[in-house]
Amino acid sequence: MGAARKILDEALALPLEERAALVDALNETLEPVELSPEWQAEIRRRIEAIERGEARLVPWDEVRERLRAKLTDR
Repeated sequence: MGAARKILDEALALPLEERAALVDALNETLEPVELSPEWQAEIRRRIEAIERGEARLVPWDEVRERLRAKLTDR
């Protein structure tokens, strides 16, 4: 992961607009993911729960901090 880590570090130093453009460019190179019928049903179920107000939504900032904490604990 040495080369990838170096590229990531350099990408993270870019201004926001350039990082967003890089993400878009990389995303375009990936093959679309075909979800199984089970996952499609699960996604529909979750969307319906959100629309009914039954789901507990977590703000992105909180999710990001939780992920960072988990990654730095390794």
